[in-house]
Amino acid sequence: MSANKDTVRKYIDGFNKSDHAQILSCLTEDIEWTVFGHFRLSGKDAYDGAIESPDFSGPPVLEIVRLVEEDDVVMAELSGEAHRANGATMRMTMAEVFVMRDALITERRAFVIELTENDYK
Repeated sequence: MSANKDTVRKYIDGFNKSDHAQILSCLTEDIEWTVFGHFRLSGKDAYDGAIESPDFSGPPVLEIVRLVEEDDVVMAELSGEAHRANGATMRMTMAEVFVMRDALITERRAFVIELTENDYK
């Protein structure tokens, strides 16, 4: 396994535990995070503040389906669940682009699709 893939696995594991220190240790200081259709932020301080959303309760459960790497980019296919603050469970599928620098994540671009019926819609 490459150092870049190891970092992405460590990062996802940190999210599954809501471990801010573990997540932040995987990022460069100038990290950019975009969740298309929702938000974009820059820098570790802003990132730290967005790890846990008031719209959700507790950590998500994210499962890596596959990781693909080329040059300084790791692409991840993920599936998961998150618990909304109102008690409802959000099931989702995600595609994530991790741009790496020196085995740290310098840009994260997330495409999140909520699933309401089955495993594909």
